[in-house]
Amino acid sequence: MIRNVMESFSLQGKVALVTGGAGLYGRQIAIALAQAGAETHMTTRSGEKLAELERSFADEGVAVTALRFDQEREESVDELRDRIMAEHGRIDILVNNAVARTMSSWNDPLETFDRSMRINATGLFAVTRAFGDIMAERGGGSIINVGSIQGMVGADGALYKDMGFHGFVPDYFFHKGGMLNFTRFVASYYGPKNVRCNCVSPGGLASHRTPPAFIERYSERTMLGRMAGDTDLMGSIVFLASDASAYVTGANLAVDGGYTAK
Repeated sequence: MIRNVMESFSLQGKVALVTGGAGLYGRQIAIALAQAGAETHMTTRSGEKLAELERSFADEGVAVTALRFDQEREESVDELRDRIMAEHGRIDILVNNAVARTMSSWNDPLETFDRSMRINATGLFAVTRAFGDIMAERGGGSIINVGSIQGMVGADGALYKDMGFHGFVPDYFFHKGGMLNFTRFVASYYGPKNVRCNCVSPGGLASHRTPPAFIERYSERTMLGRMAGDTDLMGSIVFLASDASAYVTGANLAVDGGYTAK
């Protein structure tokens, strides 16, 4: 008998980890996983804010465990893996959301690009391998990479004209573009072990810091006529984390209001 399709979206009994869960994207991702029933953990580089972060999630009505994690350090990857395994003995969902913004322009020193690669490429690989291998040994799991439309298209200088800021940050485009094919590689590598890997590529997300003029200009570029808000990633993440997407792997889902399709 085929089970009710809504049951396939449930994450009850699953253990989930979101790296970089304190930011605009990570916070709604962690809340979504917890609301769907997963035992959810998020990470931050700031060990002093763990209790404060957990309280902030509790204020949203969900239980999320905050853990310290520095993606630049290999030993931190090992410590995080060992902590999760000691507590749960399993990992079912990994969301690679952590990203370091080390560069601000094309003319930055090469060291800033090099450090970005250590964190956003080498670190991404290290944490994916550490938890992907555990999923493979257990016979299944879901890895979700949080990309960006900036991994799909080039920078649009017109968006930033007279705004006082720009979007020409080379390491971010390099990292998010590479993440797409890394997703396909991981999906292929772990596929025989029933471990899926997909990518979500969000568009621009408006916050209280986003200038109204930029929101208006960006919104005109989308098909839905608006920027993303603080809930727009939640459904996509739960879908890719759950059995509802059991036959989906190696895919990139643009969650961008139609920006890249226009």
